[in-house]
Amino acid sequence: MRLNSLAVLLIFSAASITTKTPAQGYLKGDFHQHTTYTDGSYTIGHMMSKNNEFGLDWWANSEHGGGSERNGRVSGSETGTAVTEYWDEYKPNPIIGTSVISDGHQVMWRWQVLRDSSFSEVMKARSLYPSKTILQSLEFNIPGHEHGSLGIINNQFDVSPNCNPLAEFEYKFDNSDEDLTGGLAQGWIKSTLTGHAKALEALTWLKTHYPTSSYLVIAHPERYPQTTRGYSIAAIREMNSAAPDICFGFESIPGHHRETTRPRGLYETTSVGGGTYGGAGIYSAKIGGVWDALLTEGRRFWLFSNSDSHSKVGDFYPGEYQKNYTYTTGKSAQNIVDGLRSGNTWVVTGDLIDSLIYTVEPVGTEKMNVSMGSRLNITAGKAVKITIRARDPQTNNFNSYSNYKNPTLNHIDIIQGKIIGILAPSSPDYKKDTVSTTSVIARFDANGNITGTNGLLSKKWKFSGNGWVEMSLIIPNITNSTYFRLRGTNHGLAVPNETDGDGNPLPDILMEPNDATKAFADLWFYSNPVFVYTSSTSNNN
Repeated sequence: MRLNSLAVLLIFSAASITTKTPAQGYLKGDFHQHTTYTDGSYTIGHMMSKNNEFGLDWWANSEHGGGSERNGRVSGSETGTAVTEYWDEYKPNPIIGTSVISDGHQVMWRWQVLRDSSFSEVMKARSLYPSKTILQSLEFNIPGHEHGSLGIINNQFDVSPNCNPLAEFEYKFDNSDEDLTGGLAQGWIKSTLTGHAKALEALTWLKTHYPTSSYLVIAHPERYPQTTRGYSIAAIREMNSAAPDICFGFESIPGHHRETTRPRGLYETTSVGGGTYGGAGIYSAKIGGVWDALLTEGRRFWLFSNSDSHSKVGDFYPGEYQKNYTYTTGKSAQNIVDGLRSGNTWVVTGDLIDSLIYTVEPVGTEKMNVSMGSRLNITAGKAVKITIRARDPQTNNFNSYSNYKNPTLNHIDIIQGKIIGILAPSSPDYKKDTVSTTSVIARFDANGNITGTNGLLSKKWKFSGNGWVEMSLIIPNITNSTYFRLRGTNHGLAVPNETDGDGNPLPDILMEPNDATKAFADLWFYSNPVFVYTSSTSNNN
């Protein structure tokens, strides 16, 4: 007879957790990863150790809602044993709620796993890695769509910590949670809506109860066709409008970059865009695509990238290949959520760069610059100065798959788009997912004078030592509100199967079959935008 595992879970007191708040700056994070609590291969303890090993400052355990049969705390391939322990094998059976059998075993609903098991492992990890900030989160099965990284930090860092708000949300709104009784016994009322309307209801609930301490970042938005679980631009607009301070971005640079038997990122030919482009989905990779259409409205909607790590069969560990660099004023969970919401995040693969300082300021006005996610107000007709400092590390990255361990930054593009204001749902452009007013306006590289097929001539950046490069650009006579964002890569222009003659990423299907070596040879970074509003624009986005 097995002991009830819930009775022997280790509970760590808040007093055992050491918190350290560093000076403000960019923190490296990943908020989408899996363990044996759902469909990952490794225990949560193993995955937590890898987050730490690959240098992340914060991370979140975010796994599918719904239910699972195995005790993820003790079932994992890194243990060297094939033994899997199932919840219904314990005596007495600890599972609460509606009984559903899957693969011969009873499902424990995710809300209970969060409340009674997974969160205690997060608490354990906090004690093991006291300088890190570790969140319990959820990969929300969004009704009418696919997935999203969902966080509610309330209660998690209290004197008597718990993740009950997150568990309640999962029971009420997750599209795969079929429990009708267990959550009800906790006093939770399950939503009766379906599809996209339920997704909007969930966002409204978050805005009502957790307006500043929750987030929903749409995961791998291009992976499924828009007609089957996918995300049209109209759906994204509606979700962002329903809760703009909660649904504020997407993971358009997906995980799964180590895949060999399936396409990179698990983006099949049926995915929107037919696959990834330089590791990014078409929504962010295409200039003038979905992301630019959203930014053209002035929407504060940001780009993120996460590992979505499940196993070493097709994935890199968190921090091994992808990182989000988010500016925060401290290292608390609230600091991190505030940082994500602010838009002051840039994303990178393969540690192509490890520092980015990107600001925009009015010409002739010192110390009035703003950075990513911020808004600069100027008088129409005035000029602005864009200043960029980036550091190409002079040390090896985490590539253990080839000898290409210290990639070189080839060039940085400045991308500009027009801001026209929020579109009404009745607008004929509301469902349109492209804009023609966004383009690359400048390119900087080590030599300068390299011409793309569109005639754009590159400018030479300045080397300032220790891998740092510096560049600036003055944009004169700004008459209409606009935004600027950056991208950079280790590729030059017209690299066979990698970039076109203007440096845009080509479809990754051209490099199939994919593997870890190819992923580490194809590296990019993207910044989030800076908005510049002129006095002639009456929009308050």
